[in-house]
Amino acid sequence: MKLLAGTRKGLFTLEGDGSSWEITDRQFIGDPVPMLLALPDQQQLFIVLGTGHFGTHLHRSIDNGKSFKEIGVPVYPEKPESSDDPCPWSLEMIWSLESGHDGKLWAGTIPGGLFSSTDSGESWSLNETLWDRPGRRAWFGGGYDWPGIHSICVNPVNQRELTVALSVGGIYRTTDDGATWNPCGEGLRADYVPPDLAFEVDQQDPHRIVQCPAQPDHWWMQHHNGIWKSTDNCSSWTEVTDVTPSTFGFAVACHPADGNTAWFVPAVADESRYPVDGKMVVTKTTDGGKTFQQLRKGLPQSDAYDLVYRHCLEVCDKGETLLMGSTTGNLWSSIDAGRSWQSISNHLPPILCLRLLC
Repeated sequence: MKLLAGTRKGLFTLEGDGSSWEITDRQFIGDPVPMLLALPDQQQLFIVLGTGHFGTHLHRSIDNGKSFKEIGVPVYPEKPESSDDPCPWSLEMIWSLESGHDGKLWAGTIPGGLFSSTDSGESWSLNETLWDRPGRRAWFGGGYDWPGIHSICVNPVNQRELTVALSVGGIYRTTDDGATWNPCGEGLRADYVPPDLAFEVDQQDPHRIVQCPAQPDHWWMQHHNGIWKSTDNCSSWTEVTDVTPSTFGFAVACHPADGNTAWFVPAVADESRYPVDGKMVVTKTTDGGKTFQQLRKGLPQSDAYDLVYRHCLEVCDKGETLLMGSTTGNLWSSIDAGRSWQSISNHLPPILCLRLLC
């Protein structure tokens, strides 16, 4: 297996068998890597660099990471002079990258744009239908100044169906390859807005959504206000409340073959954002959220201040191997579906994203 870790100070490649790992390559050292995408069957690797006032850069490899070439990033159209849109029409960050079954690439950005490419990233097109939604004016920033698309899910059995999630802006689906979009937020609530707006679809802050590949009607969400699940392909959502030590967090992973099994990494809510009582824990359900286990074995149980970002919890295709990275540069692996964990590294830069290639 191979693990790609995007960190605040570069890209690290690790290889191992699940229980033993070693760093085999280090690239783009010194540059933040907020997102990456690996297409091993095509020997392609896409690396996003967020270089502050030097802007966002995108690099592509066609030899599985041996060499890279810089390619163009998504570009927004010029904002009309008559527009009163307060949102900037310029790229601030590529927050998500995914590939469709037909080879099309999808990029979710801050400030809330969805772009596609049919030529391996040589050129990008803004999905104007989603960008021109009247409800977009209600979107707003959460941890960042402007809204952003962090989750892109391509239906594993229907490549024309795509679901995206924004912080803060809700969840939207297309069934015609992006020609039209519909919100998918029934049942969600937002406690951070006035009560009369709590159930508005454009006001929701999903931190991360994931779809079960083998049971695509089953979804899990880590929302700013808790944990939700859907068993009707996002048509409606049900809140899961009986979870300790916390229902707040960012990361969620779904078992590839079992839509009732999911893992979360809880934290103290809002401004604090560290493990409850300084004890690192992963919570897991195997019965669709009716009950949860607290998985602690091998994780620090005192003075832990690790936060696991939304793209930093990965599960292999058999659902037994998991990898998890934190903001303190800790990296853990599990080969028994999370029942026990072992440390791979304690001194990486803050980890921003992971991709596990099984």
